[in-house]
This record gives sequence, structure tokens and C-alpha cells, in this order.
Amino acid sequence: LTALVLCIAVTAGAQNTFNKGDKVLNLGLGLGNAIYTGGYYSTVVPPVSASFELGIIDHLFDDKSSIGVGGYIGYMCYRYDYSIYDYKISSLILSTKGAFHYQLVNKLDTYAGLLIGLNFESDNDPDYDWSSTTLKASEFVGARYYFTDNFAGMAEIGYGIAYLNLGISLKF
Repeated sequence: LTALVLCIAVTAGAQNTFNKGDKVLNLGLGLGNAIYTGGYYSTVVPPVSASFELGIIDHLFDDKSSIGVGGYIGYMCYRYDYSIYDYKISSLILSTKGAFHYQLVNKLDTYAGLLIGLNFESDNDPDYDWSSTTLKASEFVGARYYFTDNFAGMAEIGYGIAYLNLGISLKF
């Protein structure tokens, strides 16, 4: 009963931070990837990402829920250096994304969604130059805490270009 009263008190009066017509730009730095790991890899360009989201539906289930859609781009580059092998490997992800937002507390925009797009990978190995394009699909959860009406800190867990993306968000 105490937990229920506390939840109601925390969420009471929360104003929705993501609404229909809102435009948000996320800029992130990724931490952790499962592709280029091990002692022979070093970072050339860390996992970086940018995404844009537009609010398209308000009050889906109640006055605290909304839907947003947009695009995502992520990039990283690593060097592989072992014995006579020394080359760079890069990955570029271009995708669309959609998210369901639900306002739990004031100033905190929490959301979950799906990212679907293409992953372009290539290397510059002189003996075995290759490139590939694969379908990329991933679930994610995230949160943006708004310090002002238009500026927020952002965190997303899932797998775009990295397992965890931390950064900033700008609302227009």
C-alpha cells in the first residue's frame, strides 16, 4: 500500500515531456560493442550516434503516453593489429526507429522501441578487402531527463551502434 501511494504521489501532476509535434535530436556516445573486441583491436572512432524523433500520436492510452518515429545513424571504426595484419574495420548503421513514450515522473521521458535498418561494414585489408550490408533490427529502452524545456541528458540501452548510448537531447 505504501509503494502504491508513493507511486501515485510521484506520478501525480507529471506533465508529458514528449508530445505530438515535438522534434528531438539525440547525440550519443556508445559504450560496449560485441563486434570488435579483444586484445588486437583498438578504437579509431568510438561508437557515435545521432537520431531524430518526431512525436506523431498523443494520449495513446492516457494523457501520459505518446508515439514517436524518426531516423538513426551510428558509426564506429576500429583497427585490427596482429602480427603482419594491420587494417581498419568500420561500421555504419542507417535506420528508422519508432518508440512508445510513457511519462512516469516530471522531467523524465521514458520510452521503448524498435530500430530497423541497414548495417554497412567494410575494411581496408590489402589482402582481403571486403564489405557487407546486412539488415539491422534491435529493441531499445531509453530515458531523457530534461534539465530545461529544450535540453536533456539521454541514455539508451539496446543495440544500435553500441549496447549503451549516453548523450544529450535537444528539443525543437
